[in-house]
Amino acid sequence: MVDSTFSHDWNVEILERPPLILPARQYIYPQAVEEVERGALQILLRSRPGGVPTMATFALGFADPSLPHGVWSCPNPRQLCAIAGGYAYIVDAEDPGQWMQMPYRPVTWVHAAKEQELLIFASFHRLWSLGVEGKVWETDRLSWEGLRVIGIEDRKLHGFGWDLETDTEVPFSVDMATGQHVGGIGAATGEGGRSDRK
Repeated sequence: MVDSTFSHDWNVEILERPPLILPARQYIYPQAVEEVERGALQILLRSRPGGVPTMATFALGFADPSLPHGVWSCPNPRQLCAIAGGYAYIVDAEDPGQWMQMPYRPVTWVHAAKEQELLIFASFHRLWSLGVEGKVWETDRLSWEGLRVIGIEDRKLHGFGWDLETDTEVPFSVDMATGQHVGGIGAATGEGGRSDRK
């Protein structure tokens, strides 16, 4: 699947198999990886309509169908986010040699929040957001094992995290502008959020 929530100039085709004639430009992410072909996400990328095609291959993280798998547009129109079995890669469509891999392995959930210009990622424990200039904020631990996001309302993201001590789900809400949170397991530890936004 391709999520086109944010405006962008690039075009992507997800490939079921490599084309018979391979494009001159090919990239593999990450560069040093074994058995990248097994379950990898392969795309044909054009940075602009009519542009030179680039084939990009993204190594699979986990063969778990519940994990995100596909391509998402980013707040920065030059970038795209490719996720293969929970391993997320942010790539500059015009210069595919410029890229980063998300620190969460795996990413368990991703959401394009157009109003806030954020692409939001979840791990089993925390949330991390990407803006036009890069990372905007990251929450502290919200759960001991597993997050369940239920929605965004009034510029706050709401969900549940699992509390080890009580063996129950506890609610949390995250300010979409700052990443500061209320609730979750951080309510007991006094943790808040960490923001890179000035």
